[in-house]
Amino acid sequence: MLRLRVICPFSWRVFHFRPFSCEPLISQMDKCTNEEQVFDLIEKNKAILSEEQVGYAFNILWQFQKQKTSLVKSVESIRDYPQFLTLYNLTRNKMEFMNDDNLVNVLYITQQFAVEAHDPLVKALVTEAWRRLERFDINVLSKFSTCLADQHLHFSPLMGKITNIVNKNLETIQDLRSLSVLMVSISSLTSQRFQEKLVKKTELLFDTIDSSQVNTAKRIVQFLRNIKYSYYPLLEKCNKVFLSNANDLDLEAISKILSLYHSLQFHSFKFILMARKRLTEMIPLFDHPASFVKLFVALGPMAGPKEKKRLESTILLMSEELTSQQALAVMGAMEEMESRNSRLIKKIASVLHKNLDNYKPVELLKITQALIFLHFQSKELFVKLRELLLSYLKISVKPSEISILVSAISMLPSPHLDEAGISRIEAVLPQCDLSDLNSFATSVLRWIQYGHMYPDSTTGKQLKLLQKLDHYGHQRLQKHNNLNLLWEELKSLKGDWFAESLLEETIATLQCLMGEINHINVAEIASFISRTNYLSTLLLDKIASVALQQIEKIHPFAIFAIILPFSVLNYDPPQRDEFFGTCIQHLNSYLSILDPLMLVFLGFSLATLEYFPENLLKSIFNIKFLGRLDSQLELLCSSLKMRIQFRLMELNRAVCLECPEYQIPWFHGRFCERHYNKDIGSLNGAQQQIYKMLAEVLGGTNYVKATVLTPYYHTIDFECILDKRKKPFPYGSHNITLGKLPEMNWESNTQRVGSSLPQGAERIALEFLDLRAFCRNIRHLKGKSAMKKRHLEILGYRVIQIPHFEWNSMALSTKDARMEYLRERVFGDGKS
Repeated sequence: MLRLRVICPFSWRVFHFRPFSCEPLISQMDKCTNEEQVFDLIEKNKAILSEEQVGYAFNILWQFQKQKTSLVKSVESIRDYPQFLTLYNLTRNKMEFMNDDNLVNVLYITQQFAVEAHDPLVKALVTEAWRRLERFDINVLSKFSTCLADQHLHFSPLMGKITNIVNKNLETIQDLRSLSVLMVSISSLTSQRFQEKLVKKTELLFDTIDSSQVNTAKRIVQFLRNIKYSYYPLLEKCNKVFLSNANDLDLEAISKILSLYHSLQFHSFKFILMARKRLTEMIPLFDHPASFVKLFVALGPMAGPKEKKRLESTILLMSEELTSQQALAVMGAMEEMESRNSRLIKKIASVLHKNLDNYKPVELLKITQALIFLHFQSKELFVKLRELLLSYLKISVKPSEISILVSAISMLPSPHLDEAGISRIEAVLPQCDLSDLNSFATSVLRWIQYGHMYPDSTTGKQLKLLQKLDHYGHQRLQKHNNLNLLWEELKSLKGDWFAESLLEETIATLQCLMGEINHINVAEIASFISRTNYLSTLLLDKIASVALQQIEKIHPFAIFAIILPFSVLNYDPPQRDEFFGTCIQHLNSYLSILDPLMLVFLGFSLATLEYFPENLLKSIFNIKFLGRLDSQLELLCSSLKMRIQFRLMELNRAVCLECPEYQIPWFHGRFCERHYNKDIGSLNGAQQQIYKMLAEVLGGTNYVKATVLTPYYHTIDFECILDKRKKPFPYGSHNITLGKLPEMNWESNTQRVGSSLPQGAERIALEFLDLRAFCRNIRHLKGKSAMKKRHLEILGYRVIQIPHFEWNSMALSTKDARMEYLRERVFGDGKS
């Protein structure tokens, strides 16, 4: 009884006065100005600290750390305080009494202080949190998922449990900030159906968030990157958040967003312009390698000439201080920038050389690619690279890693592999997906290309390996019964081996699975077909059908990819006008905000199909748009810039020739003069044969002209003129100088071209069409060649096309047969 009386007053005293004792100590912590003061309080009060005060102490310590610049150094010093061990032990003793929010917060901060995942305290906190998991609210659950992600537990049963909880409660979740954190954490464990649910929920909640929530938008883009889904409606919304908060975006944020956009192949001209401006302003602000390297990598590829020079000169001064990873990042950016600064290339290569032993296989591949692209020569470095790659190859067992190593070796000056290396490849072939098999095949073809440098026996082994790759490639394709899984392996495939060995089987597999083509994957499948040059009317008709039926679910940004294969392959689907009309109608409200590059490419693609929507063309051919396009061209590498300029010229030419009623002027004369008045190329073997025989057929070389420039700057292989009695005219006697163009005017040139000829005469254009002019699988003329024929006819030419398969056929195996063939084509009934 006495004992009970002693205990009861004590218990009453503790629980009654505890709230009053908590307040002063927490208030004292709030008044602390540094860690030492917080630790002094902990030391003096360690006997009476409550679980709430322990959690608060962690909070205060973390607030101090976040205010510091050198975070890594600071957290290490925090763990060195003797009182940190006191706080550590108090946490272990009191975690069971902590509320959920406090518990997970302490776990989060403990990890920020770089306490390892295998530490007993971290393990205990995770175990306690797991025990309470089902009762966590959305905020606590999201923070706990971040803690697990930081421990690289993305595929753990515990993360799986969190995924199930989110799936079960998704309809009731209203906090997008917390949901976005969870989405990033659980993205590796989400099914496609669940991913779609998460995307829809995010769309519903997006308008409820404050427009300043950059971090939430950033996490949404990161989730889309993680699940490899370029969902344009959400990307557009996130992009608007970034643009409206441009002044608050720091280097870290801009760098991260650019990286995510690049992975998703999402192009925002406005964001790029803003990022370029903001990053350029930051150049003088950073003098530490870690920060400046990040700036160099983000700004370099889109910087103007002056900015590039400043970046390169500054990074050169810092080069001796760069770590192995920083040097790797700089070299990758220089490759993207197409840098020609030989001094900087040599310096960064030197840093890479010193650190070669520290790089992983995939990093060695990046180094190899960059050095070769930048034309760097160093026998010593390449020998060291080869030794390292071979040493990794001997011990590697992962197919993807082995394919990376072999790919890097195949790019080096000595690309061959010995028998042991080839055996290593053969051992993993049954486990390889199509991407790995394609990588191996590309490497083998490189070896065969350089085969003359090595013994015949080596080439023989490589050919046998290529046969095995064919076998496993076909086997892999035959196993696929799911379009989305197949697409994951197909999307990066390119090169000669795939085109020659697997393409037909791939198309057959796609045709079997085409029932699964829908609004989500239709643009990707269409884009893939464009790259293959393989005409499958079944697949193209299905793409057109899906676009017509599900157009409201397809984002306007995807329209170009859907139209592209019809343009490239010169194919009109059933309901042609309805299909194109529906696609363009879907685009109309977006014409003012679509990426300028995409509009140019789209306009050109439609022009090859003889489809000229007035709204689209007038959106392109106006001063405001062309100004936007010029601004964007400044951000691009030289090769892409030139490609876009040529596409705009070709579109301008097509509209002038085929739609004169739109009164769009021809303004590419000077551009073409700069590029075409140089040497416009020499004749290849077949063209030389045709030229000599054509001269014989016509009566001499003065009756035929080679490599001729037409009005509007089409290049044709050969030109000749026949009078009204079908007799050849010599060029000299009519003062017709080909290759030098007459003055241009804005009207159709048909009459003007004809007016320089005698009455009744006709001008003939002869074109040799090689493999590139036709679809890969059938003798069907592709879009650009068909459009060129139309244009030449509008310009007054009779066009004779000489396909390679006719010229090189058995029927034309003798000179006499070829001469007769040319005679019939030129002097026959005029059919081409």
